Amino acid sequence: MLDRAVIDALFPADLPEPEHWEQRYPARELPEGALVTRFGPSPTGFVHIGGVYVATIDQDVARRSGGRYLVRVEDTDRSREVEGAIDQFERGFAYFGLAADEDIHRGGDYGPYQQSEREQIYLTYVRHLLRSGRAYLDFATKDELAAITARQQATKLPTGYYGSWAIWRDAEPADVQAKLDAGDPYVVRFRAPDDTGARARFTDAIRGPLEAEANRNDVVILKSSDQSPRLPTYHFAHAVDDHLMRVNLVIRGDEWISSVPVHQQLFDALAFEPITYAHIAPLMKQEGGSKRKLSKRKDPEASVDFYIESGYPTKAVLYYLRGLANGRLAEMPLDQALSEPINLDECGVAGPLVDLVKLDDISADHIATLSGAEILSEVRGWAERFDPALLAVLDAEPDLALRALAVERDGAENPRKDLKKWGEFRAVYGFFFPQLHAAVESPDDERITALGVDRDVVQAVVRDFVGNYQQLDDGQEWFQQIRDVAAKHGFAKNAKELKKNPEGFPGSIREASQIIRIAITGSTRSPDLHSITQALGREETLGRFAGLVGE
Repeated sequence: MLDRAVIDALFPADLPEPEHWEQRYPARELPEGALVTRFGPSPTGFVHIGGVYVATIDQDVARRSGGRYLVRVEDTDRSREVEGAIDQFERGFAYFGLAADEDIHRGGDYGPYQQSEREQIYLTYVRHLLRSGRAYLDFATKDELAAITARQQATKLPTGYYGSWAIWRDAEPADVQAKLDAGDPYVVRFRAPDDTGARARFTDAIRGPLEAEANRNDVVILKSSDQSPRLPTYHFAHAVDDHLMRVNLVIRGDEWISSVPVHQQLFDALAFEPITYAHIAPLMKQEGGSKRKLSKRKDPEASVDFYIESGYPTKAVLYYLRGLANGRLAEMPLDQALSEPINLDECGVAGPLVDLVKLDDISADHIATLSGAEILSEVRGWAERFDPALLAVLDAEPDLALRALAVERDGAENPRKDLKKWGEFRAVYGFFFPQLHAAVESPDDERITALGVDRDVVQAVVRDFVGNYQQLDDGQEWFQQIRDVAAKHGFAKNAKELKKNPEGFPGSIREASQIIRIAITGSTRSPDLHSITQALGREETLGRFAGLVGE
């Protein structure tokens, strides 16, 4: 074991003792049973929707218990950091209403909330483990480590840096000093307990009692001495931070279950009170006949930005995610489900499937409950960021936008559900606005020719419809204008009549109606035509036939 003076010389002379940090971050004054949770995004990539899923649970269980929910940026892997990732975290959390009680923006008594700013804290506890012999300096090179792994694989032994394979574990102090004097870079490794046959046992808040082989590896706890700042590995940083931030419940993905044995050893070596873990099953995707984890690399819907850029309503997504966490919430009305608690013991151990078709249905149902003014406000907010041209149109025509949104919605027993997300507003409602309407310029337009009606007949129908057009309040009376012009030009009364004698008619009443519909809306599918003309007004309605009237 190294002399204390040698160890202390490796660290800043003014480095505090552990007692300093214990006093700086005292036990929180919270009600009995209060839970302190944390979400730890890493800026090595953008936020996965699974992160929002876990953060939703973090926030809910903490606040309902009278506790605290904090976000701690885990940026110890500086080489893989993605520019803009931290800003994306904040955008995502803000969009989904997951603002933390404590984080890098809001601060708090237990910060800094960014691991790269906590170097002194980690160094204190690394030095503490070195002094107690629970850690050691390791000078093994990459080539030496690769050779160790190759020999282990050749003899079919577990790979890792442990026991006799750990070549610096029991090195002579003189050899260590020689390396230090030579300025060779080193890492600091945790000295795993020697009882390699032990079992690690803990009770997961979701999965109940779990057991695994105890950790045997001397894991790195402080990265290479030739780096600045000297940052710890995830294993060590999380142990120190969770303890000092007084976190007592860690909710995280189940890929971390295998790390619990080493985390237990670190907590024990540091004399920290153990904390409770709850390991969440990952979000999955159906692919053919099998399921796989939702992947940021393969699946656009894995990224939080996908939901923000598409314009999914916040409440719809949160309702969907809460239903994935606790099935009972999916059976409740949206507002009730958002106010009910998420229970950890109701979270499944099999990964729930992310189904965008289901989410679209939920979103459409939710939007159908909103007023036109509420929808317009949300669409404006979305367009301000993602579609400035649409925003300009909405600001120029707010009354028309509200009239459009009222079609088959205001007072309807079953309001329209064709708008599933704010990003679809242009596609669904764009035809109401002259600036966005794709006008039909001639009878040869492919939308018209697809009806199979002779172009001369099309023009004749349109001329008579326009020439005798009345802007009527009653829908049946208004539609009679189409029936009358269709009858005048020999259209069959219905499809059955046309089928009996296809050569005897230019089409049926359906084709005649579609000519009018395409001229007004640019599509063969639309809400009730009469209601659309009421929203557009007489002048705009008639103006849309200009390209079909002809000479």
